[in-house]
Amino acid sequence: MNRINSSNSDNRKRNRNLDNENIIRKDLNKRKSNTRNIKNKKNSNTRDIKNKNDLVRGEKRKTGNFKQNVKDERRTKKTRNFEQERKKEDTRKAKRKKGPIRRLIGKIFTLLFLTVIIVGILFYFKVKENGGGLQGIVATLLGQSIEDIQNLKTINILLLGVSEDLDSRLTDTIIVCSYNPQNQMASMISIPRDTFVGKNKETAKGSQKINALYSRGVDKTVKAAEEITGIDIDYYIVVKTSALIEMVDVIGAVEFNVPIDMDYDDPTQDLHIHLKKGMQKINGEKAEQLLRFRHNNDNTSYPAEYGDNDYGRMRTQRAFMTETVKQTLTLKNITRAKMIVDTIFDNIETDLELDDLLPYVSSAVNFSTDNIISNQLPGVSDKYNNIWFFIYDKKETKTMVSEVQEKVKNN
Repeated sequence: MNRINSSNSDNRKRNRNLDNENIIRKDLNKRKSNTRNIKNKKNSNTRDIKNKNDLVRGEKRKTGNFKQNVKDERRTKKTRNFEQERKKEDTRKAKRKKGPIRRLIGKIFTLLFLTVIIVGILFYFKVKENGGGLQGIVATLLGQSIEDIQNLKTINILLLGVSEDLDSRLTDTIIVCSYNPQNQMASMISIPRDTFVGKNKETAKGSQKINALYSRGVDKTVKAAEEITGIDIDYYIVVKTSALIEMVDVIGAVEFNVPIDMDYDDPTQDLHIHLKKGMQKINGEKAEQLLRFRHNNDNTSYPAEYGDNDYGRMRTQRAFMTETVKQTLTLKNITRAKMIVDTIFDNIETDLELDDLLPYVSSAVNFSTDNIISNQLPGVSDKYNNIWFFIYDKKETKTMVSEVQEKVKNN
């Protein structure tokens, strides 16, 4: 019984000791845990403080860098401003040095500009006063007034085309031309080269053809043309074949419809004509061939309805002259008028002065070749002393010329 109680007592002691040990252990563990927590908290606080310090140091560094950058920018800006000011000052100094010259040049250019404007305005009103358009421009450039144009009279010119043969000088082309600048009408009357100008047909000689008179003086041809047509001739123009080539080339190739195939050779005159029928560009060399052609090597010529031999040649001459005038009076050639006129006057024989011709230039720019009345002397071919002549009909010639002159005067 005592052993049982003693055993129970020991167990209770042992249990109490265990409980105390557990309590002590728990208390110790709790203290250790609290210590760890305190350490962790301290460490955490330390880290927070360290991080805060790092952030502060980072901000300080950023602030320092920013301030440094601001300083650098200010320094750079000051330097840049200083350089700009220095450049501006250099520019001002240079301008001060160049100032008088620049001002002088500026005044000159301003004066020139104002002069151009004033001249342009005056030119415009002068052109308008002279009728406007191309005619007004040309008249103004030539120093003409509208009164000068209105006072121009009909001009009559004898046009002679001279072939330079080896042993003689003959006028292959004889045309009396009239131009009325007031109504823009013109006429061309061809006189056949074989026209008889002698007194007695029974004693007729080759030298009594009108084309032979030129070798004895151009005034002889002018006088004969006036007697035949009854037209008072103001001026004459002689165009030699050597000059014809250069003149047409200066004007530019003329578009022309060659009426037939032309095939003729004359070694004595060094004349070789080889042209094909149809529309083509006729240059100076071809123009000489075209205007001198009468018949082919096989003696065939223009068809009868066109006008054979001399009649056909005169018709071709008038047609080619008409096309040449038409294509010359274009804006392209009008702008080259001085060069064309200079070339013409350098290659022709004439009593027409340049000052006599220029007043008609401004009027001629409005001319249309549709207003050309083209005709030839009426008459027949006949043979005297075994020589062929053209005998013009005086009565019919007078009637024809009167009708043509009336149209030129009044239309």
